[in-house]
Amino acid sequence: MTRVRLDLFLSLDGYAATAEPTPESPMGEDWERLTAAYVATRTFRELVFGDSSGAGTTGIDDRYARASFEGIGSEIMGAAMFGLHSFPEDPDWKGWWGDQPPFHTPVYVLTHTAPRPSIPMQGGTTFHFRNAAIKEVLAEASGAAGGNDVRVGGGIGTARAFLLAGLVDQFHVMIAPIILGKGTRLWDDLGGLEQTHTVTTEVAESGTIHVNFTR
Repeated sequence: MTRVRLDLFLSLDGYAATAEPTPESPMGEDWERLTAAYVATRTFRELVFGDSSGAGTTGIDDRYARASFEGIGSEIMGAAMFGLHSFPEDPDWKGWWGDQPPFHTPVYVLTHTAPRPSIPMQGGTTFHFRNAAIKEVLAEASGAAGGNDVRVGGGIGTARAFLLAGLVDQFHVMIAPIILGKGTRLWDDLGGLEQTHTVTTEVAESGTIHVNFTR
């Protein structure tokens, strides 16, 4: 059965991002602080950086990192995550990830502008651009997933849209032990999520708190 999965990084005070992406900071200000434990894992270094040396952490953070890549048949992300907001006039822009992105599946990019032609990349990733309601895009992504899961990749606006619509089956929040004091809040208008999903928590060696909401 195809599920909708979402992984997000959060600060202790509930912020997921502190600024819009820019060419200098593709994922927004303070992104490195939010994701430091995840990026340090052996799985991330191997699957995203192509590092086969065996370097990286192998504890609880790495277990969650590996699980986030398993069983994914397609991905949905917002225009900002792909980079359309940072490079709106560049028809040759192919995302932040180089010639071989780490997705290896169809990726559906949500956009409010005229859709671009699909972009096939090395390693099995193809970016498709869709100007449609999220339920319509989810139906297409589910069909393309081949029985595997659909991962909602972010950013925070896209993630909240799926959460508010009640479309997320498995939601994993990685709460970094930092205080941002500003940015985009995650939890507003999401009260009662613990009533529709089973909640579990686990604290990693890095101090990261892993919170899982599972329907």
